[in-house]
Amino acid sequence: MRAPRSILAVPGSNPGMAEKALASAADAVFLDLEDAVTPDEKAEARPKVVHTLKELDWDGRPTLYRTNALDTPYFYRDLIEVVEGVGDRLAAIMVPKVQRPEDLHVVATLLYQIELSIGLEPGKIKLEAQIESAEGLVNVESIARATGRLTALHFGPGDYAASVRIPQKSIGTMDEWDGVYPGHRFHYAMHRIVVAARAAGVRAVDGPVADHRDEKGLRQSSLLARSLGFDGKWCIHPAQIETVNDVFSPTNEEVEWARKVVQAYDEANAAGRGAITVEGQMIDAASIRMARNTLEQAPD
Repeated sequence: MRAPRSILAVPGSNPGMAEKALASAADAVFLDLEDAVTPDEKAEARPKVVHTLKELDWDGRPTLYRTNALDTPYFYRDLIEVVEGVGDRLAAIMVPKVQRPEDLHVVATLLYQIELSIGLEPGKIKLEAQIESAEGLVNVESIARATGRLTALHFGPGDYAASVRIPQKSIGTMDEWDGVYPGHRFHYAMHRIVVAARAAGVRAVDGPVADHRDEKGLRQSSLLARSLGFDGKWCIHPAQIETVNDVFSPTNEEVEWARKVVQAYDEANAAGRGAITVEGQMIDAASIRMARNTLEQAPD
């Protein structure tokens, strides 16, 4: 199954925006109770999230919402009220600012209790974790293996930059500081998240570009993320969806090459040949795995 390329964030307090988001071309949508909702609106937003998860047509997408962080006074009610209100309509919960594996253990344990109390199969509701701080990155490998509920790691570039004191004008895009540092300033954090995700068998998702008018910056940011192995990227505006979907989809040339490699491999196996070449290039087991990855991500 193809991993979602575009993940559109929608304020949980605005069902009208959610309806428009679900009618968009985004591969995935999540309802946000954290940054997109002011403190005064958080309590009122929870029943709106329940309504949106239960009543609107998600068109085959997994139902997903984001809680507030565990170190806030909002988290426990975000979890209990929404999960009890939605029941078996909920697929997954995104947990922001995960610092250590114990954070996910707390969430998984409370979820287990709620599932039992409302008659759901224990473990049915999955988790997605955001890595947004120095402590979270230091612990990312153990976070990725903290619970069998976890299905994805998300990089939060804005909060991460603040955590490690990286100067940055706009979240997700490059500025004059990138010309000072000899390389991509977020490379270490992003690649470490990807490696932790792949080792644990979960998806890796890059965070947003804050300026939804900057298509060039979005494309560059998306290309960097894809080049490092990320499966997809957040969108904070529907105008970003087309670019993200395009970048995280293999090109026609990539798909054609992958088909040639797999076909040559199958033909060589059938003929009992060990050595394989395609257009003068030697093909080995790693080539086959990369080709199959490409075909899995090819557009339908």
